Amino acid sequence: MSNVDFEARIPELEANIAELWEHRSSLDSNDREATNVIHEAIDALDRGLVRVAEIDENSGTVRVNEWCKQAILLLFMTSQIHTHEVGVFEFVDKIPLKTGYQSRGVRVVPGGSARWGSYQAPGVVMMPSYMNIGSYVGANTMVDTWATIGSCAQVGANVHISGGVGIGGVLEPPQAKPVVVEDDCLVGSRCIVAEGARLGQGAVLGAGAILTGSIPVIDTDTGEELSRGEVPAWSVAVSGTRPREFAGGTFGMPAVLVIKRLVAGERHNKSALNKILRDHNSTI
Repeated sequence: MSNVDFEARIPELEANIAELWEHRSSLDSNDREATNVIHEAIDALDRGLVRVAEIDENSGTVRVNEWCKQAILLLFMTSQIHTHEVGVFEFVDKIPLKTGYQSRGVRVVPGGSARWGSYQAPGVVMMPSYMNIGSYVGANTMVDTWATIGSCAQVGANVHISGGVGIGGVLEPPQAKPVVVEDDCLVGSRCIVAEGARLGQGAVLGAGAILTGSIPVIDTDTGEELSRGEVPAWSVAVSGTRPREFAGGTFGMPAVLVIKRLVAGERHNKSALNKILRDHNSTI
Protein backbone atom coordinates (compact mmCIF):
# COMPACT_ATOMS: atom_id res chain seq x y z
CA MET A 1 0.00 0.00 0.00
CA SER A 2 1.42 3.42 -0.97
CA ASN A 3 1.76 6.22 1.55
CA VAL A 4 -1.07 8.14 -0.16
CA ASP A 5 -3.38 5.14 -0.01
CA PHE A 6 -2.48 4.56 3.62
CA GLU A 7 -3.40 8.14 4.59
CA ALA A 8 -6.94 7.41 3.43
CA ARG A 9 -6.90 4.25 5.52
CA ILE A 10 -5.90 5.94 8.80
CA PRO A 11 -9.40 6.99 10.03
CA GLU A 12 -10.71 3.42 9.62
CA LEU A 13 -7.62 1.94 11.26
CA GLU A 14 -7.93 4.36 14.18
CA ALA A 15 -11.58 3.42 14.64
CA ASN A 16 -10.75 -0.29 14.54
CA ILE A 17 -8.03 0.11 17.18
CA ALA A 18 -10.40 2.14 19.37
CA GLU A 19 -12.99 -0.64 19.16
CA LEU A 20 -10.44 -3.32 20.06
CA TRP A 21 -9.26 -1.17 22.97
CA GLU A 22 -12.82 -0.79 24.25
CA HIS A 23 -13.18 -4.58 24.37
CA ARG A 24 -9.59 -5.41 25.29
CA SER A 25 -10.56 -7.44 28.37
CA SER A 26 -12.19 -10.04 26.13
CA LEU A 27 -9.57 -9.92 23.38
CA ASP A 28 -8.45 -13.35 22.19
CA SER A 29 -4.81 -13.56 21.17
CA ASN A 30 -5.80 -16.16 18.57
CA ASP A 31 -8.17 -13.74 16.84
CA ARG A 32 -6.42 -13.39 13.48
CA GLU A 33 -8.56 -10.45 12.35
CA ALA A 34 -7.78 -8.44 15.49
CA THR A 35 -4.10 -9.34 15.28
CA ASN A 36 -3.94 -8.17 11.67
CA VAL A 37 -5.40 -4.78 12.62
CA ILE A 38 -2.95 -4.36 15.49
CA HIS A 39 0.02 -5.36 13.33
CA GLU A 40 -1.04 -2.95 10.60
CA ALA A 41 -0.96 -0.10 13.13
CA ILE A 42 2.44 -1.14 14.51
CA ASP A 43 3.83 -1.49 11.00
CA ALA A 44 2.67 2.07 10.26
CA LEU A 45 4.60 3.29 13.32
CA ASP A 46 7.58 1.24 12.17
CA ARG A 47 7.53 2.93 8.75
CA GLY A 48 7.00 6.43 10.13
CA LEU A 49 3.58 6.76 8.49
CA VAL A 50 1.98 7.64 11.83
CA ARG A 51 3.45 8.91 15.09
CA VAL A 52 2.49 8.54 18.73
CA ALA A 53 2.71 12.31 19.15
CA GLU A 54 3.38 15.40 17.07
CA ILE A 55 3.44 19.16 17.48
CA ASP A 56 0.23 20.92 16.47
CA GLU A 57 1.13 23.51 13.84
CA ASN A 58 -1.52 25.96 15.02
CA SER A 59 -1.15 25.84 18.82
CA GLY A 60 2.47 24.67 19.09
CA THR A 61 1.39 22.14 21.73
CA VAL A 62 2.12 18.42 21.73
CA ARG A 63 -0.79 16.36 20.44
CA VAL A 64 -0.89 12.69 21.46
CA ASN A 65 -2.40 10.20 19.04
CA GLU A 66 -3.84 7.94 21.72
CA TRP A 67 -4.88 5.23 19.29
CA CYS A 68 -1.22 4.62 18.39
CA LYS A 69 -0.40 4.00 22.06
CA GLN A 70 -3.46 1.80 22.36
CA ALA A 71 -2.20 -0.26 19.42
CA ILE A 72 1.15 -0.78 21.18
CA LEU A 73 -0.53 -1.87 24.41
CA LEU A 74 -2.81 -4.21 22.45
CA LEU A 75 0.27 -5.69 20.79
CA PHE A 76 1.73 -6.56 24.20
CA MET A 77 -1.59 -8.08 25.27
CA THR A 78 -1.85 -10.33 22.22
CA SER A 79 1.78 -11.28 21.59
CA GLN A 80 3.52 -14.38 22.87
CA ILE A 81 7.12 -14.57 24.06
CA HIS A 82 9.46 -16.04 21.45
CA THR A 83 13.17 -16.71 21.26
CA HIS A 84 14.85 -14.71 18.49
CA GLU A 85 18.35 -15.50 17.28
CA VAL A 86 20.58 -12.94 15.57
CA GLY A 87 23.87 -14.62 14.80
CA VAL A 88 25.36 -15.66 18.13
CA PHE A 89 22.94 -13.46 20.08
CA GLU A 90 19.67 -14.64 21.56
CA PHE A 91 16.71 -12.50 22.63
CA VAL A 92 13.58 -13.62 24.45
CA ASP A 93 10.81 -11.11 23.89
CA LYS A 94 7.31 -10.55 22.58
CA ILE A 95 8.46 -8.12 19.91
CA PRO A 96 11.12 -8.70 17.26
CA LEU A 97 14.02 -6.38 16.51
CA LYS A 98 14.07 -4.23 13.40
CA THR A 99 15.98 -5.25 10.29
CA GLY A 100 16.66 -3.82 6.84
CA TYR A 101 18.48 -0.70 8.00
CA GLN A 102 20.70 -0.31 4.94
CA SER A 103 17.77 -0.18 2.54
CA ARG A 104 16.34 2.68 4.62
CA GLY A 105 19.58 4.64 4.78
CA VAL A 106 20.17 4.06 8.51
CA ARG A 107 23.64 3.29 9.88
CA VAL A 108 23.81 0.90 12.84
CA VAL A 109 27.07 0.25 14.69
CA PRO A 110 27.42 -3.17 16.40
CA GLY A 111 25.51 -3.06 19.67
CA GLY A 112 22.82 -0.76 18.34
CA SER A 113 19.29 -2.14 18.24
CA ALA A 114 15.69 -1.04 17.88
CA ARG A 115 12.38 -2.76 18.39
CA TRP A 116 9.81 -3.25 15.66
CA GLY A 117 7.37 -0.35 15.86
CA SER A 118 10.08 2.29 16.29
CA TYR A 119 11.09 4.56 13.41
CA GLN A 120 14.47 5.85 12.26
CA ALA A 121 14.52 8.26 9.31
CA PRO A 122 17.20 8.17 6.60
CA GLY A 123 20.56 9.44 7.81
CA VAL A 124 20.10 8.33 11.42
CA VAL A 125 23.24 6.90 13.02
CA MET A 126 22.82 4.43 15.87
CA MET A 127 25.93 3.85 17.92
CA PRO A 128 25.63 1.02 20.51
CA SER A 129 22.24 2.26 21.70
CA TYR A 130 18.62 1.21 22.03
CA MET A 131 15.30 2.49 20.69
CA ASN A 132 12.03 1.19 22.08
CA ILE A 133 8.69 0.65 20.38
CA GLY A 134 6.72 3.76 19.43
CA SER A 135 9.77 6.01 19.38
CA TYR A 136 10.46 8.26 16.40
CA VAL A 137 13.89 9.60 15.40
CA GLY A 138 14.17 12.16 12.61
CA ALA A 139 16.57 12.42 9.69
CA ASN A 140 20.33 12.78 10.23
CA THR A 141 20.12 12.41 14.00
CA MET A 142 23.00 10.83 15.91
CA VAL A 143 22.13 8.53 18.82
CA ASP A 144 25.46 8.10 20.56
CA THR A 145 26.94 5.29 22.63
CA TRP A 146 24.79 3.81 25.43
CA ALA A 147 21.99 6.27 24.79
CA THR A 148 18.42 5.03 25.15
CA ILE A 149 15.35 6.34 23.34
CA GLY A 150 12.38 5.20 25.41
CA SER A 151 8.99 4.00 24.23
CA CYS A 152 7.02 6.63 22.30
CA ALA A 153 9.71 9.34 22.69
CA GLN A 154 9.75 11.76 19.77
CA VAL A 155 13.15 13.01 18.57
CA GLY A 156 13.49 15.42 15.66
CA ALA A 157 15.93 15.80 12.78
CA ASN A 158 19.58 16.92 13.02
CA VAL A 159 19.68 16.14 16.74
CA HIS A 160 22.69 14.86 18.69
CA ILE A 161 21.80 12.56 21.55
CA SER A 162 25.15 12.27 23.34
CA GLY A 163 26.64 9.24 25.08
CA GLY A 164 24.76 7.77 28.01
CA VAL A 165 21.66 9.94 27.60
CA GLY A 166 18.38 8.50 28.84
CA ILE A 167 15.36 9.71 26.91
CA GLY A 168 12.48 8.39 28.99
CA GLY A 169 9.53 6.46 27.64
CA VAL A 170 5.84 6.30 28.47
CA LEU A 171 3.06 3.96 27.45
CA GLU A 172 0.37 4.32 30.08
CA PRO A 173 -1.94 6.03 30.39
CA PRO A 174 -2.46 6.38 26.61
CA GLN A 175 -3.11 10.13 26.89
CA ALA A 176 0.20 10.83 28.69
CA LYS A 177 2.56 13.04 26.69
CA PRO A 178 5.89 11.49 25.71
CA VAL A 179 9.25 13.24 25.73
CA VAL A 180 9.67 15.53 22.72
CA VAL A 181 13.11 16.65 21.50
CA GLU A 182 12.60 18.99 18.57
CA ASP A 183 14.82 19.47 15.52
CA ASP A 184 18.43 20.70 15.84
CA CYS A 185 18.77 19.99 19.57
CA LEU A 186 21.90 18.84 21.37
CA VAL A 187 21.48 16.73 24.51
CA GLY A 188 24.74 16.53 26.50
CA SER A 189 26.32 13.40 27.89
CA ARG A 190 24.50 11.54 30.67
CA CYS A 191 21.44 13.79 30.64
CA ILE A 192 18.06 12.39 31.64
CA VAL A 193 15.01 13.73 29.84
CA ALA A 194 11.79 12.10 31.05
CA GLU A 195 8.14 12.39 32.10
CA GLY A 196 6.89 14.33 29.09
CA ALA A 197 9.65 16.95 29.13
CA ARG A 198 10.27 18.95 25.96
CA LEU A 199 13.28 20.57 24.33
CA GLY A 200 12.38 23.31 21.88
CA GLN A 201 14.02 23.54 18.48
CA GLY A 202 17.75 24.14 18.63
CA ALA A 203 17.92 23.86 22.43
CA VAL A 204 21.14 22.68 24.09
CA LEU A 205 21.07 20.77 27.37
CA GLY A 206 24.44 20.67 29.15
CA ALA A 207 25.95 17.39 30.34
CA GLY A 208 24.36 15.66 33.31
CA ALA A 209 21.18 17.72 33.45
CA ILE A 210 17.94 16.14 34.60
CA LEU A 211 14.81 17.45 32.91
CA THR A 212 11.42 16.03 33.81
CA GLY A 213 7.91 17.37 33.49
CA SER A 214 8.06 18.79 37.02
CA ILE A 215 11.57 20.31 36.99
CA PRO A 216 11.49 24.15 36.99
CA VAL A 217 13.23 25.82 34.06
CA ILE A 218 14.59 29.20 35.17
CA ASP A 219 15.93 32.16 33.20
CA THR A 220 19.17 33.22 34.92
CA ASP A 221 18.94 36.76 33.50
CA THR A 222 15.61 37.48 35.18
CA GLY A 223 15.15 34.74 37.80
CA GLU A 224 11.79 33.99 36.19
CA GLU A 225 10.49 30.45 36.13
CA LEU A 226 9.82 29.93 32.44
CA SER A 227 8.10 26.56 32.66
CA ARG A 228 8.06 23.14 34.20
CA GLY A 229 9.91 20.66 32.03
CA GLU A 230 10.21 22.71 28.84
CA VAL A 231 13.44 24.32 27.61
CA PRO A 232 12.77 27.17 25.14
CA ALA A 233 13.86 26.95 21.53
CA TRP A 234 17.38 28.14 20.67
CA SER A 235 18.63 28.37 24.22
CA VAL A 236 21.42 26.81 26.27
CA ALA A 237 20.40 25.22 29.55
CA VAL A 238 22.42 23.54 32.31
CA SER A 239 21.81 21.69 35.54
CA GLY A 240 21.25 23.86 38.60
CA THR A 241 19.42 24.12 41.90
CA ARG A 242 16.87 26.37 43.53
CA PRO A 243 16.71 26.85 47.34
CA ARG A 244 13.69 25.56 49.17
CA GLU A 245 12.82 25.75 52.84
CA PHE A 246 12.14 22.56 54.77
CA ALA A 247 11.63 21.89 58.46
CA GLY A 248 15.26 20.81 58.71
CA GLY A 249 16.72 23.77 56.84
CA THR A 250 17.24 25.20 53.37
CA PHE A 251 18.14 22.74 50.65
CA GLY A 252 18.80 23.02 46.95
CA MET A 253 16.16 21.38 44.77
CA PRO A 254 16.92 20.38 41.15
CA ALA A 255 16.36 22.97 38.45
CA VAL A 256 17.42 23.62 34.87
CA LEU A 257 18.93 27.04 34.23
CA VAL A 258 18.70 28.84 30.90
CA ILE A 259 22.05 30.62 30.65
CA LYS A 260 22.07 31.82 27.05
CA ARG A 261 19.67 32.60 24.22
CA LEU A 262 20.94 31.60 20.77
CA VAL A 263 20.35 32.96 17.32
CA ALA A 264 18.51 30.40 15.19
CA GLY A 265 21.07 27.95 13.84
CA GLU A 266 23.78 28.94 16.33
CA ARG A 267 23.70 25.65 18.20
CA HIS A 268 25.64 24.02 15.33
CA ASN A 269 28.69 26.18 16.14
CA LYS A 270 30.41 23.71 18.47
CA SER A 271 33.31 25.95 19.45
CA ALA A 272 30.97 28.77 20.51
CA LEU A 273 28.82 26.31 22.45
CA ASN A 274 31.79 24.85 24.27
CA LYS A 275 32.88 28.33 25.36
CA ILE A 276 29.39 29.17 26.67
CA LEU A 277 29.23 25.94 28.64
CA ARG A 278 32.80 26.16 29.97
CA ASP A 279 32.05 29.64 31.27
CA HIS A 280 29.31 28.05 33.39
CA ASN A 281 31.33 25.01 34.47
CA SER A 282 29.45 22.69 32.15
CA THR A 283 30.18 20.62 29.04
CA ILE A 284 28.45 18.87 26.21
